[in-house]
Amino acid sequence: MAISDAELSSDIAKRAGRLLLELRESFGALDSGDREQADSLRKQGDRLAHELLAEALGEHRPQDALLSEEGADDDARLDATRLWIVDPLDGTWEYGQGRSDFAVHVALWEPADKRLSACTVDLPAQGLTRSMLDEVPAELAFPTDRPVRVVASRTRPPAGLAEAMGLLGERLASAGINEHGVQLLDVGSVGAKVNELVSGRAELYVHDTGFYEWDVAAPYGVAKHYGLVPSHVTGEEIEFNHMPPWVPNLLVAHPAIVDMARDALAEAARG
Repeated sequence: MAISDAELSSDIAKRAGRLLLELRESFGALDSGDREQADSLRKQGDRLAHELLAEALGEHRPQDALLSEEGADDDARLDATRLWIVDPLDGTWEYGQGRSDFAVHVALWEPADKRLSACTVDLPAQGLTRSMLDEVPAELAFPTDRPVRVVASRTRPPAGLAEAMGLLGERLASAGINEHGVQLLDVGSVGAKVNELVSGRAELYVHDTGFYEWDVAAPYGVAKHYGLVPSHVTGEEIEFNHMPPWVPNLLVAHPAIVDMARDALAEAARG
C-alpha cells in the first residue's frame, strides 16, 4: 500500500530525529566548553540526517525536487511541481549543547496551488512530533491567568521588541483580554518555538532579521494546521521556492491577538 505524503513526512522526520539522538548519545557526556566536540557533533548530525532524508525521499518520491539546508541547491527546483523543503537539524547550536529545543523539519510545497502540505516538526529530545496528521482542538485556548508569552531569537531579537511587548500588554489590558502583561521566553529552533505556541505555553513568535525557507516551511504549515496565524510581520502569506530561498521575516500568533501584535510591532518600528 502506498504511503501518503503526510505519512512519509512524519515517518522520515521521526527517523532522522532518532538518528540525531543516537548520535548525540554516542558522544557520551557533553562538555559545554568543548567547542571541538560540539562542532564535530553538529556537523555529523547535519550530514547524517540530511543523507537519511534525501535517501528516503529519493526512494519514495523520486520525481520530486528537494531543497535542504545541507544539500547543493539547484535552480531546476524553480520549475518543479512538487518541492520537499527540509531542515535536517534545526537548532544546531542547541543540539550541540545537549539541549532539547532542536528539531527536524520536513514540508512539501506545491507551487501550482501555493500550498504547503505534509508538514512535520519532529522534536526528538522532547518525544514530540507535530504534523498535519494531528487532530487539533476546535478552538485554541487563550490564557487569562498568566502573562501572554512571546518567543523570539535569542541572538537576533526584533528591533523594538521590548517596546512592542509593552504596547501589546497595554492594549490587551485595555481590551479586557489579559491583564498580566507580556513575557519573553528563551527557546531554540524555529520548530521548537512554534511548538511552544502549539502546546499553549506561548501566544506569539516574531522574527524580523531573516532566515531560510527550510527554517520556516514545516513550522509554518504545522502552525496553520493547529489554528495559529502564520504570516509575514505585515500580514501577507509567505510563499516558498524562491532563489535564493530567503524569508525576510515571520510572525506566528494566536488568532485572538494577531491584529494587536502586528499593530504593536508596526508602532514600535516607527519609533
